[in-house]
Amino acid sequence: MEKKNKDFLNDIPDKKNFFQHWRIIALYLILYDVITINFSYFFALWIRFDLKFTQIPDFYFDSFVKFAPVYSVATILIFFLCGLYNSIWRFASFSELNRILGASILSFLVQLVGITLFVQRMPVSYYLFGAIFQFFFTVFVRFIYRYITLERHKLKKKNLKKHNTMIIGAGDAGIMLIKELKSSEATSADPVCVIDDNPNKWHRTMEGVPVVGGRESILQTVEKYEIDRILFAIPSASPENKRDILNICKETNCELMTLPGIYQIANGDVLLRKIKPVAVEDLLGREPIKINTEEISEYINNKTVLITGGGGSIGSELARQISTFNPKHLIIFDIYENNAYNIEQELKRKFPELRLTVLIGSVRDSLRVNQIFEQYKPDIVYHAAAHKHVPLMETSPNEAIKNNVIGTYKTAYAALKNNVKRFVLISTDKAVNPTNIMGASKRLCEMIIQSMDTVSRCGRTELLPLLNLHSNDPENDFLPDNLDYQELKVQSIKNKDRTGTQFVAVRFGNVLGSNGSVIPLFKKQIEAGGPVTVTHPDIIRYFMTIPEAVSLVMQAGVYAWGGEIFVLDMGEPVKIDTLARNLIKLSGYTPDVDIKISYVGLRKGEKLYEERLMAEEGIQKTENDLIYIGKPVPFDVQKFLRQLQILSKACYTNSENIVELVKQIVPTFNPSEK
Repeated sequence: MEKKNKDFLNDIPDKKNFFQHWRIIALYLILYDVITINFSYFFALWIRFDLKFTQIPDFYFDSFVKFAPVYSVATILIFFLCGLYNSIWRFASFSELNRILGASILSFLVQLVGITLFVQRMPVSYYLFGAIFQFFFTVFVRFIYRYITLERHKLKKKNLKKHNTMIIGAGDAGIMLIKELKSSEATSADPVCVIDDNPNKWHRTMEGVPVVGGRESILQTVEKYEIDRILFAIPSASPENKRDILNICKETNCELMTLPGIYQIANGDVLLRKIKPVAVEDLLGREPIKINTEEISEYINNKTVLITGGGGSIGSELARQISTFNPKHLIIFDIYENNAYNIEQELKRKFPELRLTVLIGSVRDSLRVNQIFEQYKPDIVYHAAAHKHVPLMETSPNEAIKNNVIGTYKTAYAALKNNVKRFVLISTDKAVNPTNIMGASKRLCEMIIQSMDTVSRCGRTELLPLLNLHSNDPENDFLPDNLDYQELKVQSIKNKDRTGTQFVAVRFGNVLGSNGSVIPLFKKQIEAGGPVTVTHPDIIRYFMTIPEAVSLVMQAGVYAWGGEIFVLDMGEPVKIDTLARNLIKLSGYTPDVDIKISYVGLRKGEKLYEERLMAEEGIQKTENDLIYIGKPVPFDVQKFLRQLQILSKACYTNSENIVELVKQIVPTFNPSEK
């Protein structure tokens, strides 16, 4: 009770806050209204008798004077209830006009009924002209304030450096954007023309701004109006249309910006704040991947979920999306404390009810990994922890094997021993016919997942070699090779009633905007004035956004029965050279003129194009048209596990022959000689 009283007292404005500017304006408006509403009806009476005061009969004038105080109080009360004293009149629009009209009609009824029934019936012209004059004076003072404010803003903006701005889209978003650009002091953008593909809108105006034509007239209009900024204001445009229009716009060397969905305005977001630079993904022109949220919700709801590498680009987005599906417990495991801290704080802010545990450690630490699985007993594991930078791994191949391969083995083994329901490995298209150690290490990870799934089906975990699983000392941790592998058979027929952990891998291409991807690198190079470095003019890559990649991973977890490699249909590949040139143009520069493009040659282990499947792999459709399953390539699991033991010991002794050992295990690995 005491707290409520304190809250109530806090809600009472003090004297300083009470006499705010808008309240002072409201008092002036009340005074003005009292004068004008009475003057309006007096003026109507005066007009009725030929503008001669002496000809107004005394009984009419006395009736007017007698009713004036009552009418004044009633009208001010009506105006107050209709919100005419707390509107921000500098932004007045039809909403305010409608409220003034409604308030005026109500006050007219008070005048008509009140003075007629209780004082004196007045001439018809008195009622009619009085109501008209009152409405006019009430509207005039409020909208003249808006007009003066707008003119003052125009004068201020004339002193600023103007950006002649083209608006793409003559719809709701376009008109709202034009209004705000004209009224806001927060921007120097001056809307001078509008582009829209609807011919019915051509040669007409929106808030005084001409609609000059369709997309085919963009280039000539930019030159005619000396445009230096283009704002794309069609939030509902399809990816293909958006791509086509933006491809025309980027040829203009104008600064390009885009407006998200108009619904964000209704959520209280300021329109100008939501305008953002056009992103490269806007030019990809591919429909975003669609997932079955009901299936994912049922799959994750009330489950304990562990994400290794949870602070990275993919891991952190996984954490964000998983948090929306009401997990019982979300565990983030990462070796980088800054990344882990950032995602922890974000999730605590966005999902205050989420049961969240953030742990620091490495997947290479056997004791730490086993401790986490034994203590928290996760139902689902997303394994995103990995070294992924191709050039760095080329110079440190043993570290790629330790972290990616042995780290995956340890984590998967812990999942198997602790009866995790599903284990999802984050893989890459670089695992297909790899030419670098990073890609080869991810192919080894896929083979580990397939082997683990085979062992899980057989229920014979004792057949697995113990690779540094009970100690962090590599010298004392390799058991003699005396295990019986004969019972370990590859089972090609899936058993839907199977028990044990279901292991799957998800393979996708480059992720736009992830740590270490080309987009952030290109942006930094452009900000520095160039040059933008491209390895080869013909190099191509498949791209997807981080949310798309994570959606695929989560959907794959739903579809999994074990042993699959899921692949996303990522559309057409993109030339990195084209990507760099588009990014330069989107930044308002001309490639090879303002910003130079430098070709530095393919790096060691890099190839011109990435593949999504190996030639031996077929594809199988899933319920999602953009998600496929690669048919697992059969291999000798017994032989692979023996080779893995040798590889594990070699990498921990930092062998100089590690690449050759990997090549013996992965037949499709063709390391670059460069």
